[in-house]
Amino acid sequence: MASKITLSNPSIPPGSLILVTGANGLIASHAADQLLAAGYRVRGAVRSAAKSSYLTELFAARHGQHPQSPRLFELVEVPDVTVPGAWDAAVRGVAGIAHVVGAVEMSPQDADAAAAAELKWQVALLEAAAREDSVKSFALTASAWAAWTPDAARRGVVLGADSWNDEAVALARDASVPPQAKGMAGFMAVKTLVERGVWEWVRRTRPAFAFNTLLLDTVIGEVLDPRHQGIPSTAGMVHWVWEGKHAAILDSMAPQWHVDCRDAGRLFVAVLASSPLVDRERVFVFGARYSWRRVWEVLRTLYPDHEMKAPKETGWDQTEVPNERGEELLGRVGQTSGWTSLEESVKKNAASWLQLDGPVAADEKYMQLNGS
Repeated sequence: MASKITLSNPSIPPGSLILVTGANGLIASHAADQLLAAGYRVRGAVRSAAKSSYLTELFAARHGQHPQSPRLFELVEVPDVTVPGAWDAAVRGVAGIAHVVGAVEMSPQDADAAAAAELKWQVALLEAAAREDSVKSFALTASAWAAWTPDAARRGVVLGADSWNDEAVALARDASVPPQAKGMAGFMAVKTLVERGVWEWVRRTRPAFAFNTLLLDTVIGEVLDPRHQGIPSTAGMVHWVWEGKHAAILDSMAPQWHVDCRDAGRLFVAVLASSPLVDRERVFVFGARYSWRRVWEVLRTLYPDHEMKAPKETGWDQTEVPNERGEELLGRVGQTSGWTSLEESVKKNAASWLQLDGPVAADEKYMQLNGS
């Protein structure tokens, strides 16, 4: 059972309908879960309602819903986000939108073209929301990498609301640098250009609803339904450490920051519906520093009898980040202890795959980093 959340003087009344896009994913499933815990009804947008039907039973069980009672969670199918009008049915009658869907191509050949293509359908959802008078608040998932390129060797880097990863954009556009030498610059550039483009749309059109972006760094923690979801996204990379897989990819990733899955889900509740109203902010969802070597150390402490190959020691991030605002917002939903620690997040992450009997389905998209 999920813990209940009580909001003080919420800006969106409990019982209202909230749209969560990509509801079967790691982050979005937690957003839906925490919105339900706060007393909201949730409409989950997915590509295939048939393949995601398990979510209805999952959330009914987690929130003590009687089979005969009206559904708190419903699915809406959006098979192709690029089709004109794709979002119209999904946004109808909703009071808030937790938008988690984004492009996941890790090594785009043309970052500008990829960003322009994604921005078109991202804006289409914003336009659909603007046409729907019921929408009061919109929270967009953005990437920490839209703000900066992590580098443990750098000192004195201070991030803020106006931090943008122009470095990655310039590198992605530099034709003199071979693609294999650009690392994740293309992906980072797309995330930067798309978020900037969305903010430009907001400033130009001035929608009536509150609008905020949540800049998430590496998400680690519990998978709500590993039998159906596998161990997806960056949670799957913790499982790589456990199994000693894809060491070259893990070793190539700079130390940076992590956030617990549940913390991320709760921040969607706080940003969408808490009071005073949150509006026109970039919220840095950075819980604590991590490295894959440190993740290995935590796993080794938790499970001393399990043999694992140690990832390379890559240092420790020195960036100063404005994550106090996120911590304050967590307090609004009752999490007064602050950000969940790396140790607790790794423990919950491991518990997700340990409950499985067979092979673990981990997200392999990140293997594209080195062409594996």
